[in-house]
Amino acid sequence: MNSLLRRNVLKTGTTFCRLLAARYSVDTGSKEYINSLVKDKKVVVFMKGTPSNPRCGFSNGVVQILHFHGVENFDAHDVLSDENLRQGIKDYTNWPTIPQIFIGGEFVGGCDVMLEMHKNGELVEELKNVGIKSALLDKPNET
Repeated sequence: MNSLLRRNVLKTGTTFCRLLAARYSVDTGSKEYINSLVKDKKVVVFMKGTPSNPRCGFSNGVVQILHFHGVENFDAHDVLSDENLRQGIKDYTNWPTIPQIFIGGEFVGGCDVMLEMHKNGELVEELKNVGIKSALLDKPNET
């Protein structure tokens, strides 16, 4: 423990164990915690696995759609590594399945919704609304 932290811990009477307990006692399934993950973020995906290693076909589909649009940097949260988060996100959105996608802090839906938005062009507009230019706009029209 560095000296500044040690001094502050001793001065306040708080033990190092209490500091650790406070840090790791966050309820990852709470509305407040999930709000902190999605607010002020451009794109957030709650998925099974990670973008580099999706652990279900629907999560992989969402990652592929985002990559197709050139969205490489987005926040992703693996619900398989945290059961509280897995149930919490379902309660938060009242949506029973994973993956779940948020754009601009707003819940969009799951893989089926993302696929439909991709097909009808809505995804390009939603990304534009949060300051992301879809890579599809750089590609020539193909018939």
